[in-house]
Amino acid sequence: MGAKMRVRQGTKYPGVFFREARRLGESGVERVYYVVFKRDGKLVEAKVGRQYADAMTPAKAAAIRGDLMEGRRKTRKETRIEEAGRWTLNRLWAFFSEHKASLKSSRDDRYRYAKHIAPLMGQKDVSSLITLDVDRLRRNLSKQGLAPATVKQILVLLKRMVNLGIKKGLFSPPDPSRLSFDLPKVNNETTEDLTPKQLAAFLKVLDEDHNRDVATLMRLALFTGMRRGELFRLRWEHVDFERGFILIADPKGGRDQKIPLNAEARALLEMHPSGESPYLFPGRGGRQRTDIRKQVDRIKRKAGLPGDFRPLHGLRHVYASMLASSGQVDMYTLQKLLTHKSPAMTQRYAHLLD
Repeated sequence: MGAKMRVRQGTKYPGVFFREARRLGESGVERVYYVVFKRDGKLVEAKVGRQYADAMTPAKAAAIRGDLMEGRRKTRKETRIEEAGRWTLNRLWAFFSEHKASLKSSRDDRYRYAKHIAPLMGQKDVSSLITLDVDRLRRNLSKQGLAPATVKQILVLLKRMVNLGIKKGLFSPPDPSRLSFDLPKVNNETTEDLTPKQLAAFLKVLDEDHNRDVATLMRLALFTGMRRGELFRLRWEHVDFERGFILIADPKGGRDQKIPLNAEARALLEMHPSGESPYLFPGRGGRQRTDIRKQVDRIKRKAGLPGDFRPLHGLRHVYASMLASSGQVDMYTLQKLLTHKSPAMTQRYAHLLD
């Protein structure tokens, strides 16, 4: 049966024949069509498609043969060879993700590329990118109802990928007169806050919540203003009870920073149990935690906090707002406590000093 299935069988169309083969993923057999023709004095044989998987017929195969003979089409083998030398966005992403795997944003970048860029532009040749392609991506993202900040992050990822490819000499740079990344303007001056009543409700829910690790983590965010990633990376060795400091290792700003271990944070951590993991708030298997969204969203809903309040980032704003409102902390001190690289980032809280 196997030898019979490989027998070449002709059709009524010149240069078109088929062999029988097992159907892909199903029982039974189907015809696999081939064409033969001469190019530059050499006889070329090319597979053009399967009877069911590609809906191929002898007539369609004959039309493809004509295109191949006239040079209007390339064989599958020629296409594979050509694509192997092309830098598509999908190929560039594989290179980019390998070289940027250590970045703290790599997990978010993977999601942004797979969800938003690959479906629309993955097969696009990088060297042929033009502004119209970027505009089309921006419109597509906006139609999905994504926030301007999210759209900007996705476009910035695309720009970073292209820039890395150019820097490494992987492909010819796109024509700058035909490609530009006009990033949407984003208002990052939002300062989230909670009223005394909302804060009391939030703390009450934390007292009652069954997940003590998450409750402690959220209290520490409120007491120190630490970022989510900084809390995830916090190890016991970073907490200096004797000198009264917390070391923030590998922060957003790049350089390690120290912040004071205030009385509330000290009391909280002295009661926090330490297990075998080096992390204060470990994930599965004692490894570094990577996500906490479900747990904090549950607490947020139970406390009745505003829908647009971002639980961990919002608590950092609450921490900063309370310090600024106290009148006892100047902008320079607040900048250092928040580990802001620039005083301009701290100025959003200046009005609270009044």
